[in-house]
Amino acid sequence: MKKILSIIVAFIAIATQAQILEPVKWTHKTEKKSDTNFILVFDAKIEKDWHVYSQFTDDGGSLPLELTFKNQKGNFTLVGKTKERGTKTGFNDVFGVNETFFEDKIHFEQEIKITNPKLKNVEAVVDYQACKASCVNLVEKFKFVIPEIVTTAEVAPTNIDTTTVDTATATVAEVKAAPVPKVSKIAAPVKPTRGLFSIFFLAFLGGFAALLTPCVFPMIPMTVSFFTKQSKTPAQGKRNALLYGISIIAIYVILGLAVTGIFGADALNALSTNVWFNIIFFLLLIVFAASFLGAFEIMLPNSWANKVDRQADRGGIVGILFMALALAIVSFSCTGPIVGTLLVEAASHGGIAPIVGMLGFSSALALPFMLFAMFPSWLQSLPKSGGWLNTVKVFLGFLELALAFKFLSNADLVLQLHLLEREVFLAIWIAIFGTLALYLFGKISTPHDSPLTHISVGRLLTGLLVLSFTIYMIPGLWGAPLKLINAFPPPMEYSESPFGVGGSSASNTTTTALPAGAKIGPHGIVVFDDYDKGLAYAKSVNKPILLDFTGYACVNCRKMENNVWSEEPILSILKNEVVLISLYVDDKRDLPKNEQFTSKTTGSAIETVGDKWTDFMISKYKTNTQPLYVLTDLKGNSLNIDKPTTSYDPDVSLYEKWLRAGIANFK
Repeated sequence: MKKILSIIVAFIAIATQAQILEPVKWTHKTEKKSDTNFILVFDAKIEKDWHVYSQFTDDGGSLPLELTFKNQKGNFTLVGKTKERGTKTGFNDVFGVNETFFEDKIHFEQEIKITNPKLKNVEAVVDYQACKASCVNLVEKFKFVIPEIVTTAEVAPTNIDTTTVDTATATVAEVKAAPVPKVSKIAAPVKPTRGLFSIFFLAFLGGFAALLTPCVFPMIPMTVSFFTKQSKTPAQGKRNALLYGISIIAIYVILGLAVTGIFGADALNALSTNVWFNIIFFLLLIVFAASFLGAFEIMLPNSWANKVDRQADRGGIVGILFMALALAIVSFSCTGPIVGTLLVEAASHGGIAPIVGMLGFSSALALPFMLFAMFPSWLQSLPKSGGWLNTVKVFLGFLELALAFKFLSNADLVLQLHLLEREVFLAIWIAIFGTLALYLFGKISTPHDSPLTHISVGRLLTGLLVLSFTIYMIPGLWGAPLKLINAFPPPMEYSESPFGVGGSSASNTTTTALPAGAKIGPHGIVVFDDYDKGLAYAKSVNKPILLDFTGYACVNCRKMENNVWSEEPILSILKNEVVLISLYVDDKRDLPKNEQFTSKTTGSAIETVGDKWTDFMISKYKTNTQPLYVLTDLKGNSLNIDKPTTSYDPDVSLYEKWLRAGIANFK
């Protein structure tokens, strides 16, 4: 009787905890554009507090949604890229990137041109990830009827059904581990307004920095003098100054509009995540940095400035507008690299970010010209031009140089070349900022620096700040987390040694002493990424197994590892009392042909390593969320009767209690 009751309790626990989540409901339709061209429309409703990642979310963060068309060859061609609407942007502090995602609803449109007049339907597959406190990986299959316009009711795909799968019509939403996790935060993602505000603020600082360069700063008194002399009354002078400032803002905002209009909002974001464009951005910033450091000047043709100057002499509103344009052209050698860097950075956000960036930059640049022209007496408080202006320019050159390696690191991470691992990246930054500190202390100089007999208090304090930052980065070579700059260097695991240069694990485990098929995981824990190898080792040492269903880009998985596994009680258990097997559901390596199969549970084709572990999780534990933890005996039976599985839980004491209960049952 007691055994029967325990079985009933276990069944209830599984039924209440494990479930196949289906937070996204899809519909689709075909819209006729012409006799040969059609629009394939995808729409979806997302449950409250869930979100789905965009096709164009930043590289290095969550995996993007993937949209593929199955029967394209010889039947139809794609016209342009898939358009999406309604995305939001938020910063993910775990991965250190801005992520683009959908909330509430999804909308895609793809235009196609039919090349086979006998074509009756077009098959499409959406491979994506939905996240809340946990993440699920899903695959939706669609069949669009051609050429008639159809309603969603005719071919609307059904969602996950673990009992019946209509493989004939291929309209069942399948759970597949293909494009996996990229989990965002536990709570709802950050709203996009914050991301755009951050862009505006950084661009505003960039505009202020440009103002303090030798090409721009000396022009303030010249411009003020022009307005005071040309204006017949103080009121007219103030009005002209206001128009001048608005003209400066308009010129740079038009530049942002042009960049967005030429390349397209989505295209900018797509380019920013592309390997080759990351390399191009790296080279561009190297050129900008070299210009600021004094190697050469980036200048627009003098003929442009001369023509604009002649137009500025016309007076009136047109003359003021051309005066603003003359400022932009004449100061280009100083503002160009800053504007270029801001546009590159804004491109990674997509949408209207380039416009917002140029608005912030131009506002900071225009504001002093307006204010000093409106209140000329303030000019007396301005510091005099001098060598300090070139110091600002060189300072910006060092910052450009440091930022350039972030883009090179992005490309290296995507290609997994391991040429710019964490230690190498940090060594480069330490060298750059260490040299900047020497420059600020007057130990080295650049070609355009004035003779330096002493350094000002401001320069001294800035040098001390840069030196402190340089010293702060040095322990990172030995494995320090460096939380202040977490968004810039490669992650801890992307390094020459998991424990930093010259480091070792807490348990002194070496790679030569590892069991077959094992590796060093987070915090020096021995971990297997293959179930069979981990099971064999667990049998040899007679220890229970902790199954960890995880993802390479799973945010909450990383939070559990960083904040819960790192605590001493948990770390001791994971190192000494269990055998940890981490199964990555987003592992995209293809399975050998003879190991590929069709899932009996979902009907999905199991083609990758990630597919295999996802199917294992769904068929065995009736859930598709990550992270998922299961303590099992050597026969695969769950050891925790009341709570067979657990997921993301930042409460260390509860997680320890769950582990202890399972281990006690094993013993």
